[in-house]
Amino acid sequence: MNSPHFNIETIGIVGTGAMGRGIAQIAALAGLTVRLFDTNPQAIDAARSYLGDTFAKLTAKGKLNDIEGRTALERVTGAPSIESLADSDLVVEAIVENLEVKRKLFRDLEAVVSGLCILVSNTSSLSITAIAAACNDPSRVAGYHFFNPVPLMKVVEVIDGLRTNPAVGDALMDLARRMGHTPVRAKDMPGFIVNHAGRGMNTEGLRVVSEGVANFVEIDRIMREQAGFRLGPFELLDLTALDVSHPVMESIYHQFYEEPRFTPSPVTGVRLAGGLIGRKAGEGFYCYVDGKQQVPEEAPAPSALPQRVWVSRSHPEAREAVLQILAKANVTLDDGAHAAADSLLVVTPFGLDATSAAVEEGLDASRVVAVDALFPLVGAQRRTVMTTPATTREARDAGHALFASDGVPVTVIRDSTGFVAQRVVATIVNIGCDIAQQQIASPQDIDLAVTLGLGYPRGPLALGDALGAKTILTILQNIHRVLGDPRYRPSPWLARRAQLGLSLAQPDAADAPNAAGAAQ
Repeated sequence: MNSPHFNIETIGIVGTGAMGRGIAQIAALAGLTVRLFDTNPQAIDAARSYLGDTFAKLTAKGKLNDIEGRTALERVTGAPSIESLADSDLVVEAIVENLEVKRKLFRDLEAVVSGLCILVSNTSSLSITAIAAACNDPSRVAGYHFFNPVPLMKVVEVIDGLRTNPAVGDALMDLARRMGHTPVRAKDMPGFIVNHAGRGMNTEGLRVVSEGVANFVEIDRIMREQAGFRLGPFELLDLTALDVSHPVMESIYHQFYEEPRFTPSPVTGVRLAGGLIGRKAGEGFYCYVDGKQQVPEEAPAPSALPQRVWVSRSHPEAREAVLQILAKANVTLDDGAHAAADSLLVVTPFGLDATSAAVEEGLDASRVVAVDALFPLVGAQRRTVMTTPATTREARDAGHALFASDGVPVTVIRDSTGFVAQRVVATIVNIGCDIAQQQIASPQDIDLAVTLGLGYPRGPLALGDALGAKTILTILQNIHRVLGDPRYRPSPWLARRAQLGLSLAQPDAADAPNAAGAAQ
């Protein structure tokens, strides 16, 4: 079958909210003719006025010249009716997230536009295949998921429904590049790439807080300063707002038929019901005064160092890092095979809680503290120390003082399989690996989408490679062993590559380009 050639020069946009306006802006600046339609005619005028102001501001900042700004606005016109979109080469739907409303719109559009007009939805959570099923020709229907604010979030997901002609996706990829965005290609699965991959940070952060391990502020500090993320999970939830993020969490969970990895939390449900939805409401997990986040000051660390410290030999690299901290603090090392009766006992578990680590090594749990060594301890921006339920206050404070002795802030948490950073990061990597395993997107596009769409320091696969696939696998296996919770079962993609010593970003060798030629 010959694939049609799609020449996209005129774009119709249905819906003139933030997303519709943003798409119109980048399209007009790319030289495309834009037709705006909304069921409320006043909304069309407001959108065009907004774009005029935006182009004027960009001109004032020197990002456009006068001619470019005026010309871009001239390319944007209002469409008084659906029929006015008849000459469009592409129509982008950016309306309410309701499947039946979208399906009706697509039926109406199909009756108006030409047979070579592409119809796309900007949906973030609904099935493209389900939307396309309303059309006589589902082959020209695809997903085109931009992120808010569109001009600044330079990534767009191109989603192929089950019946989408591949040439449609190809044309959308080319158009995205023309508009200055990076396109990533995904299959039609719940959450596509970004909202799917984003479950790890939020749902695991919520799981940690619901277990009473640490509070919102402490978890955010750990993920930001120890793990290197721009925002912690609760800062991110406040930014996106729970009236947006909680329904997405529930939707993806149910669309995956109650997959344990995506289990929502009653924490967000209760806060949503109470109106504590985030920054835009002035209160969420944090309070906001004049738009500024209010964060409580961190209490100073105890000053009394331990007299003597015994350090587990279970993880030699982690032990060596702890020894460097001991030496700098001039604290005596208990180097015996068995600890002296008055030594502070330091363990460095990966995936285990402090209790399990103490029991497995036959240690006196009342003197045990655990330190998270997934990220470098020496030169750290923050360290996390964990206690067992039996750890005395004296031992806890001594461990806190030791690991803060060089001025690095320390967060002390209650016992948790995988601390905080370990379990959140391992969950992020594991879900990314499952997206690759299910062939929802290529490894390259998974990492691209997550870094650009979520602002993570690395994509999940690159993050797993940087920390070590075997280490991530060990963390998940140990959490799964201790808790028995299927949400922590390792992805086959992760387990196989860890065993073989392969990069998580590496596709199967037989699927790589020129694999057959290389084998000859």
